[in-house]
Amino acid sequence: MRRHPGHNRREFLATAAPAVVGVAIAGWASSLRAAPGQDAVVLGGLTIIDTHTHFYDPSRPEGVPWPPRDQQRLYRTVLPKDYRALPVPRPVSGTVVVEASPWIEDNQWVLELATHQVFIVGLVGNLPVGTRLFAGQLKRFAANRVFRGIRIRDRKLEGTLDEPAFVRDLKLLVDHDLSLDLVGGREILAFADRLAKTLPALRIVIDHLAGVRVDGRAPPAEWLEDMRALRPRPNVYFKVSGLVEGTGRSDGTAPRDVEFYRPVLDAMRQMFGPERLIYASNWPVSELFASLASVQGIVSDYFRSYGRRAEEQVFSLTGKAAYRWVQRDAAQQ
Repeated sequence: MRRHPGHNRREFLATAAPAVVGVAIAGWASSLRAAPGQDAVVLGGLTIIDTHTHFYDPSRPEGVPWPPRDQQRLYRTVLPKDYRALPVPRPVSGTVVVEASPWIEDNQWVLELATHQVFIVGLVGNLPVGTRLFAGQLKRFAANRVFRGIRIRDRKLEGTLDEPAFVRDLKLLVDHDLSLDLVGGREILAFADRLAKTLPALRIVIDHLAGVRVDGRAPPAEWLEDMRALRPRPNVYFKVSGLVEGTGRSDGTAPRDVEFYRPVLDAMRQMFGPERLIYASNWPVSELFASLASVQGIVSDYFRSYGRRAEEQVFSLTGKAAYRWVQRDAAQQ
C-alpha cells in the first residue's frame, strides 16, 4: 500500500493488528464509495469523474430506441445504482451521461433522473442539429445546469459545415457555453479540425479515440496523421475511452494488461498531454469487452506512472474544462 502524507487515520490503522486494519479500511472505503456527489478520498484522494456512461430503462411503457432488443446483453434496465454496485480500483465521484436515444424527451428523462441522483454531474444530450426544432429545444434543456452539451451521432458529416442552418445551431452551443461530442471513425477528426477553426470558442470532445484499432501494436499511420492535425486546436479534447472496444473482443476477453494498450496511450499522451485527455468508460457498452474494473484500471495504471498531476488531469480536471460541470451535493436535490 502506498503511503500518503497527512493521512493520519491510515497511519494510525497501520499500527493496529492486521485483521483489524483490513476490516477498518474495507469498511471505510465502502462507506466513502457509497456517498454520492462527494469527492473520493480513498487511494490518495483522487477525484474520478467518468465522463461517458449510458442509463436507460427498456421496461418503460414506451420502451427505448437504443439499445435494440436483439442486443440482449445491453437490453436491460441500466441505472446509476447498477454502475455504482460494480467493483472498481478507485471510487468514482460522479458521471457525465451521454444520451444515445434520438428521442428528444429522453434528454428530459435523464435530467429528471439526475434530480434524484447527484452522482450525475452532467448530461451530453441528443438534439437534431440543423433543424427548426434545435434552437428551442436547446434553450429549454440548457436552462438546467446539468445539461452540458450535445453529441452528434449517426449522421453523415460530409458537407454539413457548408449548411448555414447546421453551423448556426453549433454556434448556439457557444452562446450557451455548451460542448459538442463527436462519435465515429477517422472521418470525425477532419470534421473536428475544420469545425475547430470555424468555431474556436466551441469545446469539442472526440469520443472513443475515433474508433482506433487496438491490437497491441503501433496505431495506424493514417489515424496518427489525422490526430496530429488536431494538435494546434486547443478547443478539441479526447476521451480516453474505446480502448477495450478497439480490440474487437466482444466476448469479454479484451486484455487487462496496460502494456497491450500502451502504443495507443503513448501516442495520445505525446500528442496532446493530460491537459486534453479525459477518462471515460463507455459503460455499459464497454462491459461487452471487459469489466468496468479493467477499463478504469488500464487508464489508472498508465497515468499513475506519469505523476499525480497527470492523474488529476485525466480523471477530473480536463473533463471539467471540457464540460464545465459543477460538483453537486445532496443539498441540491
